[in-house]
Amino acid sequence: MSYTEKVANKLNDLLEKNYDAEAGYKEAKDQVDSSRLKDFFSQQAQERYDFGHELKSEIRSFGQEPDKGTSITGDAHRAWMNIKSTFSSDKEETILEEAIRGEKAAVEEYNEVLAETSLPVSTRTILTKHRDNIQTALNRVNAMEDIA
Repeated sequence: MSYTEKVANKLNDLLEKNYDAEAGYKEAKDQVDSSRLKDFFSQQAQERYDFGHELKSEIRSFGQEPDKGTSITGDAHRAWMNIKSTFSSDKEETILEEAIRGEKAAVEEYNEVLAETSLPVSTRTILTKHRDNIQTALNRVNAMEDIA
């Protein structure tokens, strides 16, 4: 496997996770009543959509083809979130907990790729920005859960 394929594969993994996060946030938005949470989830879905486009562009810059679609794991997680929130007495808190779990996992995944010492500067810049934005979202979700 060439260097560009290796980097593109890692970026495709992150791209798939961003598709999953975008779909998850859209689902979360539809599950809550609070306009504040709806707005937050909608903003996060849009941000992950934007991240996806940035990653696709970066993958293409390596002459590789971006993956399309969500993962089976992400689809299963959203189904579980639906079931769990349906039977929960505090649906919004349950959804916030799932968002926290997802964002923590995303930060860790970005950190794993960023630990790659041979990333091109353009890739490192994009991934650092994404990771930092996800960390900010995680902080916001944690704060919302504290007051929920």
